[in-house]
Amino acid sequence: MSDSETSRYVRVQVELVLEVDDPERLSAAALARIGADESMPDDERAHARSAVREDEAEALAYLVEPFDLVKEVPGIELAQASWTSELIDYDPDAVEWGLDEDDEDDEEDAEGAGVEGEVGAGRM
Repeated sequence: MSDSETSRYVRVQVELVLEVDDPERLSAAALARIGADESMPDDERAHARSAVREDEAEALAYLVEPFDLVKEVPGIELAQASWTSELIDYDPDAVEWGLDEDDEDDEEDAEGAGVEGEVGAGRM
């Protein structure tokens, strides 16, 4: 297959669940980032400040930058990025917070083969 027949683009999907243990510190960091953004119009800045004071997810959205995850990876250029953040109810023991289906299939295969250990340990 030639280069023109294969895609040069790769989608990387990441899902993180973060615990906010210091909302004031998070909000202060987001407010500092907003204050330092010289390209942000004043009306947008006022809205952003209000939003991060009221919502930790909004504060986090102003601090997380997908480009920072890949900026030092050689041989790539970030073509597009989008992300969202939202407050959630999280129960690490609930089924919906378990491994994705592919990992569950791997775990079932490992259990059936008598393999000990935790499938997916160390994955992000």
